[in-house]
Amino acid sequence: MAASQGRGRVASQGRGSAASQGRGPAASPAHGSAAHDGRLAPAPFVARFLPQPQALAARLEAGENPPTALDLACGAGRHTRLLAQRGYRVVALDGDVSGVADLADDDAVEIVAADLENGRPFPLAGRCFGLVVVTNYLHRPVLDDIVAAVADGGRLLYETFSIDQPAFGRPTNPDFLLAHGELLEVVGDRLRVIAYEDVVDEPAAPHPPAARQRLCADRVGS
Repeated sequence: MAASQGRGRVASQGRGSAASQGRGPAASPAHGSAAHDGRLAPAPFVARFLPQPQALAARLEAGENPPTALDLACGAGRHTRLLAQRGYRVVALDGDVSGVADLADDDAVEIVAADLENGRPFPLAGRCFGLVVVTNYLHRPVLDDIVAAVADGGRLLYETFSIDQPAFGRPTNPDFLLAHGELLEVVGDRLRVIAYEDVVDEPAAPHPPAARQRLCADRVGS
């Protein structure tokens, strides 16, 4: 362990936004153009631990079904766009899906508008995905649902702010900040941890330092 489906379907399941917790401004180029917009660049940790494009291409050429992915609290869809470009069938979920409205006609993307914080059951209960990506979002009541959404042989990539973040800026609400080691406790022995970080990132213009926790974990197939 390293440390340090239907075309154009937009499902609406309650108003309200999966709270914005430090996500960048919404922008909406076609899914293949994310690399040309700095605001839509994928999180480096996510990009690092995504399956390699060559491996996905080989699976598709062998006749396997496209892999599935959930981009939870997708915001402007920076990871949705990357995953769709890589050959995934992606569910893009957020309370405010205006940032991915331009993907409504994309065959590779299913947009689900759902408020995760209204106390209702998790909107994707019973569905599992080969890849689940969550960045810059924390609502503790759905953490177990997120882990449960990882299919056998699938991977969870989770990154968000930690409890040290108020020293550097927003968010400062402890409801949105992970305690040290919290992601490890969430997955427990349900997933196998591949990489985990609980760090303060060095400033990189125009971004100030940020305290973040990151996890890559796999569910070993049964």
